[in-house]
Amino acid sequence: MQRWLFQKLLEFLTRPLATYERRGWNDPEALKRHVRKGDVLLVEGDQRISAVIRYLTQSSWSHAALYVGDELLKRDEHMRAETLACFGDEAHDMVVEALMDGVVASPLSKYMHLNLRICRPHNLKPHDLKKILDEALHSLGWRYDVRNVLDLMRYLLPALRPAHQRRRAAFLGSGAATDVICSSHLARLFHGIGFPIQPKVEFPDALAPAPPRRRRPFARRPRRDHAQYSGVFRRRHPTLLTPRDFDLSPYFEVVKFNVLADRRFDYARLRWIHEVIGQAEEDAPESEPETIPAD
Repeated sequence: MQRWLFQKLLEFLTRPLATYERRGWNDPEALKRHVRKGDVLLVEGDQRISAVIRYLTQSSWSHAALYVGDELLKRDEHMRAETLACFGDEAHDMVVEALMDGVVASPLSKYMHLNLRICRPHNLKPHDLKKILDEALHSLGWRYDVRNVLDLMRYLLPALRPAHQRRRAAFLGSGAATDVICSSHLARLFHGIGFPIQPKVEFPDALAPAPPRRRRPFARRPRRDHAQYSGVFRRRHPTLLTPRDFDLSPYFEVVKFNVLADRRFDYARLRWIHEVIGQAEEDAPESEPETIPAD
């Protein structure tokens, strides 16, 4: 009975929203040309559960996936054959993501009809990128942590928690090593190589940057990044992170892959509606307001 109820709830939450609004068009060729392995793909989903996540996180993004490109084709022959059989030419542009069915590999084209954003870890070293890709493929088949989602809802909405439980949680979810949600999955991959997402920075007295002093002539200039590296970074637990943290992180670059990607955008070439049909017609209401008859 419990399994049946959960399945019905899942079907309800994953139904598409009739009011989903596209903010622009996605150029598939431009996306494939500019995306790189290790990039985080943020998605504004069109399902009911997506709207709930966006509301709770106060963000446009409800889902996050890792772009792995053609990495599945470079593994053993069995994985290569299976991937080509399932996805054909799309197997060259794949993402790894945590869905309610678990951690799976999906074609990048799956999200072309939705609002997207690419976030790129800045200056990611090649050997660390390899570790992330290896761990991402190793995680295929992990389970989705439904409890993490429910705990996150209570965490983000304190009104849902009793007063005696209103304290900051150290972590959320089941606590199992192979149970993840989309954001915690990616956070674990980046934390594994020591790459920051949204850490807290503390400056103990012994490590606090010294106050600025008057520089003597010909004295050696201090490094400009001294203050940045003099603090102690404290990770937030992966289960506490959400897709918006990758967007807001100062350590990830936002990659424009549509109009601005090739640096050829010229706003002077745009055709505005008032230039085509005239200012008067643009300002006219779409339909006449209904009149209420007098009693």
